[in-house]
Amino acid sequence: MKYTDYIEKRVQGTFNFPIAYYRENPQSPRYYMPYHWHPHYEIIRIIEGSFNLTLDNETKRYKAGDIIMVTGGVIHGGEPEDCIYECIVFDLDMLLKNNHACAAKIQQIISGKIRIHTLLSEKSSRIPAIVASLCQVLSEKKEGYEFMTQGYLYLLIGTVIKEKLYEESAYSAVTIERLNSLKSIVDYISDHYSENISLEKLARIAGMNPKYFCRYFRRLTGRTPIDYLNYYRIESACEMLSTRNITIKETAMNCGFSDESYFVKTFKKYKNTTPKQYTRKEF
Repeated sequence: MKYTDYIEKRVQGTFNFPIAYYRENPQSPRYYMPYHWHPHYEIIRIIEGSFNLTLDNETKRYKAGDIIMVTGGVIHGGEPEDCIYECIVFDLDMLLKNNHACAAKIQQIISGKIRIHTLLSEKSSRIPAIVASLCQVLSEKKEGYEFMTQGYLYLLIGTVIKEKLYEESAYSAVTIERLNSLKSIVDYISDHYSENISLEKLARIAGMNPKYFCRYFRRLTGRTPIDYLNYYRIESACEMLSTRNITIKETAMNCGFSDESYFVKTFKKYKNTTPKQYTRKEF
């Protein structure tokens, strides 16, 4: 399973219950969040610590108590700091497609014509309690939790509409084009990180020359393309070491490192520990 299966490709609940819940802490193999995107909506609730989170091309530091709404299609990722956080990923379209109440407003949200505010906890005093109850129901999974989950989501969306916690989308054509280029790079790394990937290859996919591509990528993500590739590979390695009975050499090969010693060196750079020490800590 790839690291970004956490959001992008892992099944978001089931067909009849398109909602998934995750709780992460510094010991979780999926604690860090590489840049990715998906068509679903995502709620992030910060319980402790802080989270430097980038949404499209804007980075902010979120703190305990913050409730962040990530709109479908938005590139997002970042680095938590001594953080415990919860994520709820849900298919808004499937959840609401048979509901005809507020149909016009819901269609505007689903189509992207209007965008729900990002920091919902700052805009409404009711939202934190609704999301806290939603997270509790999803974490406990007691009998009837599916109905309660959908009820709280309807209450959340109803509150967004009632309190007008949204705005018209205002991306320029140039911004959309740049973000689509970044999506293509993120997708390529997600699918091919186990292969040999050069800077020139990534620049060609983005349709840019390598020098400009490096500046462009770093401006949007805070990392160079190769730094991000290695970061992604090491996060994937952590996932493998935590969930599979696999050797360090096999992990290195599966994550795009042909040289085991270089893999160990790179792992230590990003995790301040060796793969062997990391495995002992996990198990």
